Amino acid sequence: MLTLYYAKGTCSLASHIALEEAGLDYRAERVDLAAKAQQTPEYLAINPKGRVPALATDKGVLTETPAILSYIAALAPEAGLGLADDAFAHARLQSFMAYMNSTVHPAHAHRLRGSRWTDDPAAIEALKVKVPQNMRDGFALIQNEIFEGPFVFGETYTVADPYLFTVAGWLEGDGVDIAEFPAINAHRQRMAERPAVQRVLQAIG
Repeated sequence: MLTLYYAKGTCSLASHIALEEAGLDYRAERVDLAAKAQQTPEYLAINPKGRVPALATDKGVLTETPAILSYIAALAPEAGLGLADDAFAHARLQSFMAYMNSTVHPAHAHRLRGSRWTDDPAAIEALKVKVPQNMRDGFALIQNEIFEGPFVFGETYTVADPYLFTVAGWLEGDGVDIAEFPAINAHRQRMAERPAVQRVLQAIG
């Protein structure tokens, strides 16, 4: 059985939703970040990075959201979550997830975890000031250049959708009104109506 290690309010939500959408047999183990459970020897033995998500499989542990989402899609090809039948479409999906992971997520993290980049208190505060603009720029690119609607890649629901749903949920806390991005806002509302999303949100509280 797969085991997803997750924490509320983190990008692990995307993998959690994808597991539910794929209909895979899994269990979810909460990692209490407030209690620094991610820094305990027990968790570091699972994920030495000390972060979530981590997905324990019968072959080992996977980390990093794009890798986990890709693996989930590959495990359930009948669900069509990975666009595997079209090499170019599959590569576009990977490009989107890489952008979320390497650019948009770090832009958000500058508000909460600036100490990852600098020890200078003034620099940490400067990073926070830049967050709204960086997030706004990232979502403008997503809406104008990537998003097709009604889902990220048109009519086909993929693992990109729970990823977008998850990160779009951070906008308000980052000082950006999601209403600035009507297509993203409509997508978020559409996602919230999906039974798999509702089951996950109810489960994590």
